[in-house]
Amino acid sequence: MLPIPADIFTEPTNVSPDTLANLGPLRGLAGLWQADKGVDINPKAEGPERRVFIEHVRMDPIDAQTNGPQLFYGLRYHIHINTPEEDITFHDQVGYWLWEPATGLIMQTVAIPRGQVLLAAGHAGPNDKKISVAAKRGDTKYGICSTEFLDEAFRTDSYRIDITFNDDDSWTYLVQTDLFVHGKPFNHHDTNTLKRAAAPTANPLAAILGQRPVKK
Repeated sequence: MLPIPADIFTEPTNVSPDTLANLGPLRGLAGLWQADKGVDINPKAEGPERRVFIEHVRMDPIDAQTNGPQLFYGLRYHIHINTPEEDITFHDQVGYWLWEPATGLIMQTVAIPRGQVLLAAGHAGPNDKKISVAAKRGDTKYGICSTEFLDEAFRTDSYRIDITFNDDDSWTYLVQTDLFVHGKPFNHHDTNTLKRAAAPTANPLAAILGQRPVKK
């Protein structure tokens, strides 16, 4: 992280309207993705349960974002997961992936409709083929917040996702969450390899500018 400047209000002037060209290591996530061989290991009363799942992921470029002088390019995402045995949603998740070119900071926001949110962070170079972000319970910068029930019964102590961009235009992830369930630690983890279903669309500002006639 760069030192906090004296001027925390003035926004950068070198903001590009083309998010796709400025996503750095996140460029390989943009688009529509799907897979049907994901594996989830989760806690049950009788012990760890292994489930195979079907996953659909949408990652759309957003217009550049600023916090005063801080500049981010990013993706808004939605993950939907179900299983071959059931039509009901197995997991639903929304959030953002953000990249700060000036520092190499990567952030992922996670929100799930069971009362849990988190902000995870890591660093990577613009052409890195592997990226990782992590969050810890109790961290006031990159932490985890849960409902009272989840914090007492299925406490999440840490979160980490490792992503590898493969040469065949797919990407593989491993998510590991360290839980504390009924007084015992449990490593809840998921893994999958997503294959491209459709190319990404331009972010709203880039799309608008692309529709304007060229001045002669």
